[in-house]
Amino acid sequence: MSLPLLPPGSNAERSRAYNRGLVLGHVRRAGASGRAEIARASGLSTQAVSNIIGELVAEGWLYEAGRRTGGRGLPAVTYAIDGAAGTAFGIELRPNAVLCALIDLDGRALYTDRVAVSRADPGHVVQLVSQLLDRALSNSRTKVARVLGAGVVMPGPFGKTGLSGFLTELPGWEGLDAQAMFAEALDMAVTVENDANAAAMAERVSGVAAGLSSYAFLYFGTGIGLGLVSGGTIFRGAFGNAGEIGHVPAPFEGGLRPLEEIASRMALTTALRRAGEAAETVTDLDRLFEQRHPAMMAWIEGARPALSHAVHIVENLYDPEAVIMGGALPARLLQHLTETTPLPSVSVSNRADRNRPRLLAGTAGRMTATHGAAALVINQTLTPSLGLAT
Repeated sequence: MSLPLLPPGSNAERSRAYNRGLVLGHVRRAGASGRAEIARASGLSTQAVSNIIGELVAEGWLYEAGRRTGGRGLPAVTYAIDGAAGTAFGIELRPNAVLCALIDLDGRALYTDRVAVSRADPGHVVQLVSQLLDRALSNSRTKVARVLGAGVVMPGPFGKTGLSGFLTELPGWEGLDAQAMFAEALDMAVTVENDANAAAMAERVSGVAAGLSSYAFLYFGTGIGLGLVSGGTIFRGAFGNAGEIGHVPAPFEGGLRPLEEIASRMALTTALRRAGEAAETVTDLDRLFEQRHPAMMAWIEGARPALSHAVHIVENLYDPEAVIMGGALPARLLQHLTETTPLPSVSVSNRADRNRPRLLAGTAGRMTATHGAAALVINQTLTPSLGLAT
């Protein structure tokens, strides 16, 4: 498989941190790699790569994975990322629950937890998250390496906007500096992001988007959001609110309604409640899908054209490698929606030379945004960024 060249590094003009990121970024994308291969992909000299690899091995980020035979001369030593070299803590805030995950560099969950809350009050939640971190470090299934930082995700939009006041928002957090609050409580670097963006990053670290650099993620949370990844990093927009697709009008019963009023988990549970079914968990939804409950099937029939409309917009605006659907819905239901949602023919993504489906079901699981919160930290560590240069 040929990999696209990463943005070139420089032996003198780029910072040491950026060049280290180029090496880590290539090994992350390509897997175990030799010095010459990394040098070709990064634009760095072989000597510079050798020096950086020496540092990264000494610090525990890389390890000698083996030797590659088949070429001329001595077999090339290959290097891979040591998944146990670091961990990241992820927190997802919902109106009725706080979820957390501690994951390693390979995206493996070392600890997960979910605590129901009657109201996501900022003071109570910050204290609870600090307790959850202590619990995660104490009860992890393996010895915990250095904690690189924490990611906190919550529903958008951020700031006062024309979309403020919807049921899918987190009340009481408007105007607060969540990043500063959590950084002080946890005593570590903290990144704050919306849930759809975090879920998109989880799929890159440990899901179906591994190996993709530009894709879109339709996230089923309480509402429905869109995470956009371009060049391996999240596209946030000017104020961090890019991807608020849940409020975009979509076709429904001969008219138009906001997408999240048609196709979100909130819309699904509302329809089931009206039919006398209290489906509060993913397990409940999975059971009702297996039973082909009439209210479930009616929701699917209404959601499919609305999701098709959303995919059409996303493909023609952003030209992604793929659109992925995932989040807090049963895996079987996500797969069914992926397989049965009609794909528009008038789309830039409708090409004969495609090497993967246009629409994919996410595989990072139902806690994808929680894992994504931690994955944000790992992505910042392992992806080269000019923001690292000083």
